[in-house]
Amino acid sequence: MSAMAPYHLTEGASPILISVPHCGTYIPDEVLEGMTDEAKALTDTDWHVDRLYSCLTDQDVTLLSAAHSRYVIDLNRPPDGQPLYPGQTETALCPVETFAGKALYCVDQEPGPDEIKRRLETYWQPYHAALEGQIARLKALHGQVLLWDAHSIANEVPRLFDGRLPDLNFGTNGGLACGETLLEAVMEVACAQDRYSYIANGRFKGGYITRHYGDPKKGTHAIQLELAQDTYMDQTPPFKYRDDKAPHFQVLLKQFIATLLQRFT
Repeated sequence: MSAMAPYHLTEGASPILISVPHCGTYIPDEVLEGMTDEAKALTDTDWHVDRLYSCLTDQDVTLLSAAHSRYVIDLNRPPDGQPLYPGQTETALCPVETFAGKALYCVDQEPGPDEIKRRLETYWQPYHAALEGQIARLKALHGQVLLWDAHSIANEVPRLFDGRLPDLNFGTNGGLACGETLLEAVMEVACAQDRYSYIANGRFKGGYITRHYGDPKKGTHAIQLELAQDTYMDQTPPFKYRDDKAPHFQVLLKQFIATLLQRFT
């Protein structure tokens, strides 16, 4: 079985915690051997998001990122597999198809209950234990914490949503996961620029991480950002990181984080 650590962690001292649950690309051999060539392309990865957010180290944030592919297990889904968006197409805790509906597993190789349980214990639980531990550490230092759940997706995925996605898609579970003034601060920064389109609590309102951990009354605020991938990379293989695009977003990202830090002081 795989001995790779399930996550990478860089601790900071500020009250900002960045979670990147879908950037992982590693699939253990025992899982990979039952998968299709479509799965091995890793198309639905949140490509390079950990690299994109590494620019925040000088703002003393904590950065937690996944090592394993979301095709192994989706760290942003409930452990009981319940849907996040009832009535809409979405992928499962242990996905069996791509965003486009193509099979991830060869015939009769899909994970059963015992294998899903193993993956929960091996990959999902350690990541969330680390997330809980960092939230507790930062709340002990500051009394409150801002959890920023970082994602990206192709700007057009017909099976998941109609039309073209805005560039910046903020989600706070309809306002339940984050204090109103903090989201307002983020939206003020978004409004002050004219490079990127944006929306709050549109198609993406926040996944399990945002909904489960975001509890403003207990001092944990959570915001998910689903970033359209063409803002910083090529959306077709080999999914190249674009040095001519990414820095523009990173400048704005630093403004978001700086503004949030000011609200915490």
